[in-house]
Amino acid sequence: MTDTAPEIAAIIRERMMALTGSQRFVIGTQMHEAARRMVLASLPPDLSPAERRQSLFKRFYSELPPLPITRALHESTDEAIVTP
Repeated sequence: MTDTAPEIAAIIRERMMALTGSQRFVIGTQMHEAARRMVLASLPPDLSPAERRQSLFKRFYSELPPLPITRALHESTDEAIVTP
């Protein structure tokens, strides 16, 4: 679904494609980080770090991954993923 007029979408695409690959990559990572922070800010504050990681993953991908990845999310000690 899009609410952007085709003419405007074409202008945006043209401007994005005029950027270097590195510039587009940086924009993409900034957009991902902004989305990640918004999701983390919306989660209940009393979740454990493991619950925050699982909730973040589920919000991005709609469901939890297969068990081995779920275990890794639960066992990870990477604090960067749970800090809003």
